[in-house]
Amino acid sequence: MSIHETPTRVSASRDCPIIEGRHQIQRISSREADVGGLPIHRAMPTRERRTIGAWCFLDHAGPSILRETCDAKPGMDVKPGMKVGPHPHTCLQTFTWMLEGEVHHRDSLGSDQVIRPGQVNLMTAGYGISHTEVSLDNSPRLHAAQLWIALPHEQRHTQPRFDHYPALPRWHRDGTDLTLLIGEFEGHEAPTLSFSPLVGVDIVGSNSGIVLPLRDDFEYGILVLEGSANLDGELLATDELAYLGMGRQQLELHLNTDDQASGSKPARVLLIGGEPLESNILMWWNFVGHSREEIITAQHDWEAASDRFGSVPGWQGERLEAPPIPWKQG
Repeated sequence: MSIHETPTRVSASRDCPIIEGRHQIQRISSREADVGGLPIHRAMPTRERRTIGAWCFLDHAGPSILRETCDAKPGMDVKPGMKVGPHPHTCLQTFTWMLEGEVHHRDSLGSDQVIRPGQVNLMTAGYGISHTEVSLDNSPRLHAAQLWIALPHEQRHTQPRFDHYPALPRWHRDGTDLTLLIGEFEGHEAPTLSFSPLVGVDIVGSNSGIVLPLRDDFEYGILVLEGSANLDGELLATDELAYLGMGRQQLELHLNTDDQASGSKPARVLLIGGEPLESNILMWWNFVGHSREEIITAQHDWEAASDRFGSVPGWQGERLEAPPIPWKQG
């Protein structure tokens, strides 16, 4: 559902130095944008951080009120809903973690799936796919994290597919609820399809502290989705991304209740990590590629309405148009 406007390359530095015995963190502020009529905070890619493992894109969508409800107070910004028309992807997986609301996914393979809170949608673009995303009329609110995963060079042109995961490993310890979205963590294994070593964990707690085990060969990042969190003694606000680098074996995290929210809503963070990318990927608009030529070809195929990206059954309306590639201008 997310769109790039600037070509980006992967980050070279994965260093977070140790000073006086403490691992330092790289703090990254997300930027505001709009996708399909829905406000989002884009945490990655930024100039400071292009990738974390194979994770190459991270949007925090909402929380947004989509229509007048009992919890919509006077003066609140009520959105009409999200509607993202047909658009293409290549050489990546789109990964949606739903927290509130319902979104209808349809794609050129014929997939037709509504995603609900606590579920993951995973679309593997491979050589090429197109899809649409529309919030349902009966959804009063919408809140989600949407990410992209870059496919390794060997699998970049794999056959496209779509997978829906309605049930994921969940457990509770130290006053904290954890959901494993992908990979392995604390003896749990998610069923989610992965082409490279990755992990993603949703962590929720109310004024609770937890020590998380980490792999020293992974690089990690944490995005605060709700409330705030103390990470190794540093306070992180909502929509702030902390890059942790590599070489850590554990992480001390304290989740702070958002006292400003109705009912003192628990804090929520998203932990992502993985083995660093070795290949030099490029990103432009909705494409990931391993060379400029791959992206130029993909955009040409989309503009020519080739069979590569097919069409989305049942869609009434226009396709999204790609912005001009600046590389063509020299």
